[in-house]
Amino acid sequence: MDDEATMVQMVTELLRREGHEVFPFTNGPAALEAVTNILPELVISDLYLEKANALGLEILKCARALNPPAIVIVITGFATIETAVEAMKKGAFDYLEKPFKLEELKLCVERALSYNEAISENVYLRKQLKKKYQFNQIIGTSQPMLEVFKMVERVANTDSTILILGESGTGKELIARALHFNSRRQFAPFVPINCSALPESLLESELFGHRKGSFTGAIQDKKGLFEEADGGTIFLDEVGSMSPMLQSRLLRVLQEREVRRVGENTSIYVNVRVLAATNGPLERKVKEGTFREDLYYRLNVIPITLPRLRDRREDIPLLVAHFLRNRTSAASGKPFQVTRQTMEALWQYDWPGNVRELENAIERACVLSEADTIRLADLPPLLQHCASKNSPDSAAESANGTPRQSPLAESLYPLDIHTDSPIRDDPGEAASPLRQRLRPIKSFLREQELALINRALAQTGGDKEKAAALLEISVATLYRKLAEEG
Repeated sequence: MDDEATMVQMVTELLRREGHEVFPFTNGPAALEAVTNILPELVISDLYLEKANALGLEILKCARALNPPAIVIVITGFATIETAVEAMKKGAFDYLEKPFKLEELKLCVERALSYNEAISENVYLRKQLKKKYQFNQIIGTSQPMLEVFKMVERVANTDSTILILGESGTGKELIARALHFNSRRQFAPFVPINCSALPESLLESELFGHRKGSFTGAIQDKKGLFEEADGGTIFLDEVGSMSPMLQSRLLRVLQEREVRRVGENTSIYVNVRVLAATNGPLERKVKEGTFREDLYYRLNVIPITLPRLRDRREDIPLLVAHFLRNRTSAASGKPFQVTRQTMEALWQYDWPGNVRELENAIERACVLSEADTIRLADLPPLLQHCASKNSPDSAAESANGTPRQSPLAESLYPLDIHTDSPIRDDPGEAASPLRQRLRPIKSFLREQELALINRALAQTGGDKEKAAALLEISVATLYRKLAEEG
């Protein structure tokens, strides 16, 4: 859009030859109105339309306010540093002075469109990451997990330092990512590091960076992870393994919001939210003198404790359904099912490795299964051994010494993962922790309702929004009914 018809025609012909759809204007007010109606990807505008009228800046402002914002290239014959700075401050991508060569404009347009494509892809990937780490993607309907969800929702959009506590395999990094991708920092970096995986000297360099020549092997300046996470979140896993020296440096970052690279005397300000995690009690390390008390209180602003899997066994069927989702048998190409005896074994085992151990057990079973049904024999030996100790039927042997198959082995656990059709339960099945018992009618109906909710959650891989849609209730009602169970 330009007030010189010849210039407009020349630019229009150039861009149309390049395959672009072009909407030319020589009138400022008409161009300003068209921006909101056409929603262009790129705007090329004279900075001073219609002589002394600075309507070009209004067009720039309007274009940048679109959703998604348009890329703007401004052109003017009144080139000064001041006007260039003003246009760039208001969001212009580039600035061309008349007269300019058409090849120069062509290259500028190509750069602008490439930049816009990269930005769009980045926003898409960020949205996908946020979707992946939404709260409803964290599997669990047990009361301990509902309490975790409530706490995460309350603190996600704050800048408070959070200490995530839990045994190995309980999902501490998953919670950390959920906190980040549901906060206002979601479009800035999320930088995780395992503090126990690196020696002290290397960890110091990784966290705080170093200056070239500060130690053997420092061949160039290096930004630390705190600088890399500027504007976003850093996740310090196994923070309790830090040496006293690094604890002191971390305390300074938390207090002063400054980092100092190894070998440098000047500090760099960083705007970083710190999330930390540990699988052991830091209070004990404080008492033993191996962890700084002042750092402990700086980290422990808001603690979130993740339950052990053995403390939320009712989530095991949901987790199994989640891990089996989108998996098919290599032998038959059909979705996997689970026998009741297998589910009994999974339920009874104490899972010292928690959810990670369960996921590995299911993956192993899928690989070793010779059919589309996961049986007890497909589970790791330790689980089979525990099941044999807890089940007389499983421990019984036939006359030739081979294990006798339990009558439950051929009964499929009624948790249909992939379809809407129910799996028939075995009416002759022995009593077990997974079976419903005879109860008063109110309690029975509540259990049936909860079973239906769990079935919907299993079919949707734990996605509460989709489960609510299947049940034709609101997400708020679903959360309320799950909370009532506690």
